[in-house]
Amino acid sequence: MVTRNENKGGPMLRFDGSRPLSAAIVEEIDALCDRAEDQREPGPVTIHVTGAPADGWAKGLAVGLVSKWERVVRRFERLGRLTAAVASGECAGTALDLLLAADIRIAEPGTTLRLASAGGGTWPGMTVYRLTKQAGAAGIRRAVLLGAPLGTERALALDLIDEVSEDPAKTLAELNVVMDGAETAIRRQLIFEAGSTTFEEALGSHLAAADRALRREAKS
Repeated sequence: MVTRNENKGGPMLRFDGSRPLSAAIVEEIDALCDRAEDQREPGPVTIHVTGAPADGWAKGLAVGLVSKWERVVRRFERLGRLTAAVASGECAGTALDLLLAADIRIAEPGTTLRLASAGGGTWPGMTVYRLTKQAGAAGIRRAVLLGAPLGTERALALDLIDEVSEDPAKTLAELNVVMDGAETAIRRQLIFEAGSTTFEEALGSHLAAADRALRREAKS
């Protein structure tokens, strides 16, 4: 259920990652994205994630549904709004997907991140891609190949989470959100592209963003 964020008014969702992947879960995240795009309450779009799928969660799962899930997580990742995730307890599977797709990540003490298991190994979904892009192959090798859990200290060291907080609501309330909407989306895209483009290839996008900023500054 999507609710109003008690901290700053933006949309908020509590997500239980122990539930098996289903069309309803895909629709749940789609609905959060719809509200984030349609109703411009101030503050970040916040998702609270916890839970890990039970053994056998992937039995009967079709790759078509997996594709829909990956696409809706990508939609959340590319929202024209600042996004924040708060993780607690064991966080795996779909819960970990959403955490890694958020701009700001806060974990409660004792939180553990790990990949879900399926087909005789860790789940080879886009979680592996995001972990590798964000933390580097060496940093997440044991997590991917051995299923080793990542505690908060390790996740902090790898920059997979930004802060460990006993009071996530207070931490969220103290966020200094200096921009939102299109400006957030533009800068996030520049970050995404920086890891896969040369300086010369990236220069045009950065100059276009700088020109936009100068035009907005002139109007202010």
